[in-house]
Amino acid sequence: MSERATREETVDVVWSGSWVAERLGVALEGDGELRELLGLALRRNPKRAHLLVSNVLGKHVPQRPSVVHGAGFELGERVRALLGAEEARRAVVLGYAETATGLGHAVADGLRDASYLHSTRRPVAGVEPAGGFEESHSHATSHLLLPEDRDLLASGGGGAGASVLVLVDDEFSTGNTVLNTIRALHALHPRERYVIVALVDMRSAGDRDRLTGFAAEIGARVDLVTRNTGTVALPDGVLERGRALVAAQEAEQAAQALVAAQAAEAEQADPAARAGRAEGPAGAAGGADTAPVTRVDLDWPAAVPDGGRHGFTPAHRTALEAALPGMAARIAATLGDHAGPRPRRILVLGFEELMYAPLRLGTALEAALGTDAEVRYSTTTRSPVLAVDDPGYAIRTRLVFPAHDDPADGPGDRYAYNVAGAGFDAVVAVVDSIADTPELHAPDGLLARLAEHTGHVLLAVVPSYTPAPVPHRQEPAVLPEPLRGPDFSSYAPEDVGWLLQDLSDTELEAPTEEREEAIQSGGAHYAESLPVEYQPSAAYQTLFTAALETSAARIARAVGTVTETVLAERGPRPVLVSLARAGTPVGVLMRRWAQHRHGLDLPHYAISIVRGRGIDATALRWLAAHHDPADVVFVDGWTGKGAITRELAAAITEFEASGGPAGFDPEISVLADPGGCVRTYGTREDFLIPSACLNSTVSGLISRTVLRADLVGPDDFHGGKFYRELADSDVSGLFLDTIAARFDGVAGQVEAEAKELLAADRAPTWEGWAAVERISEEYGIHDVNLVKPGVGETTRVLLRRVPWKILAKRGAGADLEHIRLLAEQRGVPVEEVDDLPYSCVGLIHPRFTRGATGADGKAVQGA
Repeated sequence: MSERATREETVDVVWSGSWVAERLGVALEGDGELRELLGLALRRNPKRAHLLVSNVLGKHVPQRPSVVHGAGFELGERVRALLGAEEARRAVVLGYAETATGLGHAVADGLRDASYLHSTRRPVAGVEPAGGFEESHSHATSHLLLPEDRDLLASGGGGAGASVLVLVDDEFSTGNTVLNTIRALHALHPRERYVIVALVDMRSAGDRDRLTGFAAEIGARVDLVTRNTGTVALPDGVLERGRALVAAQEAEQAAQALVAAQAAEAEQADPAARAGRAEGPAGAAGGADTAPVTRVDLDWPAAVPDGGRHGFTPAHRTALEAALPGMAARIAATLGDHAGPRPRRILVLGFEELMYAPLRLGTALEAALGTDAEVRYSTTTRSPVLAVDDPGYAIRTRLVFPAHDDPADGPGDRYAYNVAGAGFDAVVAVVDSIADTPELHAPDGLLARLAEHTGHVLLAVVPSYTPAPVPHRQEPAVLPEPLRGPDFSSYAPEDVGWLLQDLSDTELEAPTEEREEAIQSGGAHYAESLPVEYQPSAAYQTLFTAALETSAARIARAVGTVTETVLAERGPRPVLVSLARAGTPVGVLMRRWAQHRHGLDLPHYAISIVRGRGIDATALRWLAAHHDPADVVFVDGWTGKGAITRELAAAITEFEASGGPAGFDPEISVLADPGGCVRTYGTREDFLIPSACLNSTVSGLISRTVLRADLVGPDDFHGGKFYRELADSDVSGLFLDTIAARFDGVAGQVEAEAKELLAADRAPTWEGWAAVERISEEYGIHDVNLVKPGVGETTRVLLRRVPWKILAKRGAGADLEHIRLLAEQRGVPVEEVDDLPYSCVGLIHPRFTRGATGADGKAVQGA
C-alpha cells in the first residue's frame, strides 16, 4: 500500500479534530500528514482534555482493511531494512493490548519471518505468565505475557541466543509503558538491541531526551521507528474547559435521550404513528424492525491460533495466508444469500484484542469483492469516549453493550464507535469462541445493537486457541507444615494454622515512597517487599479502642450471619481458609462463633493470595492432602472492587488446569460486601471494621504476605514475618475477645438475618466495580488498581501506600473518624462527594515519584 493511497483514504474535507481544537484551543503540530492520520475526541478526564484518534489503526474509526494492514506492514518493512534480513528473521515482535494487537501483527508481517506475541488482559487457565506489567495510565487491568513457547521472548523460539525485541504501540506519548516493559524483560533476557515502533511519536522534548539516557542505563541500543512525529500544544486552563465541555455535552445528550424516549413511548401508544413510522439513521428501522443475524462457518484452519496472545510463528502466517481466500469467499457467499439487495457497504467488526484475524478477513474480503462493494474495518473496545455528531469530531456515534467474554476484571460496558449512522448495509462481527456467549446474543448485546443500524449482521466465530497444558510436575515427597502461635503469631495455636514460611529474620521493609515508585514504574511488584509497619499515635490508639467498643455488636452480628450461612450451605464441618492477612481475624471469629453456638471445632488456616500472581499452589496442595477440597471455604474480611474475588476464581481454575487436585470452590465468604462481589456475606454495608484500622498489631503480629522468587521456591509456601518486637502494642486478642463477648447478645438477630439471607437472591451486583471504573476516569487515574474503595481499603491506602486524596460519602459520620485522622497526619485532602456506593474511597497517587511527596512524607498536590 503506497503512502499516496493511504493519504487518499484518510483525507477529509473537515479535519476530525477541529471541533475540539476550536473549543479548547488545542493545536496538533507536526508534519503535513499528521492531521490526516489523527483526529481529536474527549473523555471524561480531569487530567487530560483530549484523546488522539487514529484514522489508520482500525480501532475507533472504520477504515479500509488494506489501509490498516498496510500502515503496519510498511513500518515492519522499515524495521526489516534497519535490522537487515538475518536479524529481522530472528526478531520477536511484541504488541500492546488492546489497541495495538493488530498493528503489531501487521508489523511482524512486514518483517516477513518474525514471530509475534501480544500482551493480553485475559488470563488463560493452565498458562503460566512469562511476564507482565502495569500500564499506569490505562483504565483497564494489568498486561500479561502468555507465550506457549517459553523461549519465545528469550530467543524468538529458536534457542540461538537473545534476539532483537521489537515493541509496537499505536502512539509513543511519554514512553513510560514501553520503557518499563523493556526494563522488566531486559532483567530476564538481556539483549543488545531493541526497536520501538509506533504510528506517531508525540513525545515532549523532555521525554525524547529520556530515551537516550535509558539506552545507556541498560547498556543496549534502542532504535525508534515511527510514521509521523508531532506534539499537542495545550493552552492554559485546557483541563478545566475540557471538563466543563464534557459535562455540558453529556447533559445535552441526556436531555435529548429523554425526549427521544418520551417520543418512542408516545409512538408505541399510537397505532397510527407506528404504522407510519419512518426509518432511523443509517436506514435502520427502530423497534422490532431490526436486521437478521446469520452465523457464517469460516472453516478456520485448525493449526492456526486466533492471534498473537500465545505466539504466532512464520509457519502460522503461511497457513493463514493460504486459508484466507476461502474464508473470504464463504463470507461473500453468505452476504449474497441474504434476501435483500446485495450489500454495497460492509463493515468487518473485530473484538477488543482480537484485531488481526478480522483485519485479515477484511483484507481478503476486500480483494474478493473488488469494486462490487466497499469494505471497512474497525473493532469494539473497552475504552469509553464521548461521542459528538459533528464532522469535525473524530467519534461521531457510540454503541454501548455489555461485555460478552466473562472478563477477568468483572462485567462492564463495551463500545463500538462510528458504526451507528455510518450507512453500513451489512456488518460482519468477528469474535473468538470464548466471546460467543449468551451475553453476545442478549437483547441488549452487541449483535442486537448492531442489528438496529444495518440491514444484515453476520457472526463469524474464530476458535479460541488454548495452548497444550504443561505436564503436571512431580509432587515433593514432604510438604511443609503450617506455622502456629506462639512461635509464629500471637494467636493461640488452635485459632489458626499459617500456611506460610517464616521470613522474620529477612530484611524486607522499604520506605512507603520508595515502594510506591518501584511498584508504579513496573520495577517491582507490591508483594516483593513490605511497608514499614505503621506505629499508631496515642490519639489513633484511643480512636481504635473507641471504634471497637462502638462497632463490636455490629461486627458480631455480621460474623454470626456469615458463619450461619456457611454452616447451612457448606456444612456440617467446613474447613475455614482465610486469605491472609485481612481475612485471618474474620476466620478466627467465625471459628469461635461455630464453637460457641454449635460446639463445632472447625479447622482454620491462613493462605496467601497475591494480586496478579495468584494463590499459593503449595498451600492448596497441602490442603488437598489433609482435607476434602470440597469442604474448604475461603474467607476474607471485606470486598472492595472485587479484584481478589476474581483473582481467586482464576487461580483455582489455573491450579486445576495445571494438574492440581480438583474440587476447591472459589467462592469467598466475607464479613462485609459493600462492592456487591460475593453471595456469602454478613452484611453489604460499608462500615468500620476495626481490624482494618491497624496492620500486624490486630492480625496476630503477622505481616502481609511476601512472594519473591529468591525467597519462595516452587514447593515453598509464600512468606510472612512475625513481628515479635511489637508485642507491647498487640491488640489482636483484645479485638477478638471484645467481639466474641457480644455473641450471645446478637444471637436472635443473627438467626433472623441468616434465615432472610438464605431465602434471598444474593447474586453479586458488582455495583462497586462500576463505581471504581467511573472514579478512575473522572479523576484521570486510568488504572483501577489505584482506586481503593471502602473503609478497609481506604485505611490500607493511608497506612501502606502514597495517598493522593480521599473521597468521603457526604454525611458519613463516626465510621470515618480514623480515616480523617490518618488523612490529616499524612496531609491528604478529604473530598466529600455524593452518589458513592461506599462510605469512602482512597485514591493512590496516580503519577507517583519520590518528588510527589515532600520531605515530611506528605502528598504534594501539584505533583
